[in-house]
Amino acid sequence: MIHDGLSMPAPLPARRAQTRSRRICLAGDVGGTKTILALFETEENDVKCLKKEQFSSSNYQTFTELLTSFLTDAERLQITAVCLGASGVIANGSCKTTNLPWALSSKEIGEQAKTQNVWLLNDLEATAWGLLDLPEHNFVELNPDAQRQPGNIAVIAAGTGLGEAIMSWDGAEYHIIATEGGHADFAPTTEREIELLRYVLEKYPGHISCERLISGEGLVNIYQFLKHINYAPTNPETERHMAEQDPAAVIGEAGVAGSDVLCVEALKLFCRLYGAESGNLALKCLPYGGVYLAGGIGAKILPMLQQDEFMHGFLAKGRCRAVLEKISVKVCTNPEVALLGALNYAKRTAKLML
Repeated sequence: MIHDGLSMPAPLPARRAQTRSRRICLAGDVGGTKTILALFETEENDVKCLKKEQFSSSNYQTFTELLTSFLTDAERLQITAVCLGASGVIANGSCKTTNLPWALSSKEIGEQAKTQNVWLLNDLEATAWGLLDLPEHNFVELNPDAQRQPGNIAVIAAGTGLGEAIMSWDGAEYHIIATEGGHADFAPTTEREIELLRYVLEKYPGHISCERLISGEGLVNIYQFLKHINYAPTNPETERHMAEQDPAAVIGEAGVAGSDVLCVEALKLFCRLYGAESGNLALKCLPYGGVYLAGGIGAKILPMLQQDEFMHGFLAKGRCRAVLEKISVKVCTNPEVALLGALNYAKRTAKLML
């Protein structure tokens, strides 16, 4: 069975008596563009995915409606725990998503799933939990001078929005700190970036967050700015594709391919700003354990991130450049890291047997 592009496992098994060591966890990554939900069965050291679906988030008015659709053929399963990473602030077991008109409630989700074990995590908090268990081949190093050592880890993820988290190292284990750092003020550092700030202030008067420029929407804003200042002539084919498809994806693909001058320059400026904000986060938590880039954009524009602009932005910190020069900066290429992180958190918190 295929749903929104993800191949599905075999039909769900008939309900059976569940021993203490066999548990079923509903894990999810609730994002502004897409939502991925999955049912995992855990028994001893085995994990089996029973069902996984990807949804276009904007097709649903509420998360309750989406979850109902997912659970349609799963009523016979006894769900032990639910853990969801969601793009928004988590408070008192609820979340109002930042880029969707959704309100998630752990109580309501528990009633739907028929379990009292429900945890809502900030999406970057879930991502951080996922990073802990990923194999090394899921990462690509951007800093050729990196010298990784034990210490804090910084996580930053550009996608529909911009998320940030900190993994604090106490010498024995990591403690994950959720933040809303992506909504901190954008800080221009060059004349062109000052012009860019003035341009986006017309669109968002009063406050320009980093997310307005380091995200899918941000890439489009940068492209429109370069078009506004007549950096280069527009490509009619690119403009047509942008009108018909996700404009950020079109810009990113054309920029990586080098087929459109405006898109190439937009992607270069995007990478520099992404690097600069990654460096800002690094200065705030001194992540000697590394900086990790997650989110939907990084892996897609990896060839551009591997060029000079990102690291130039990351290291351009004046007197503190030396602090950052040896810090590892890696791109996570696993698109389901937040989903796996939600499962990881549920297993640990509910003490599910692996």
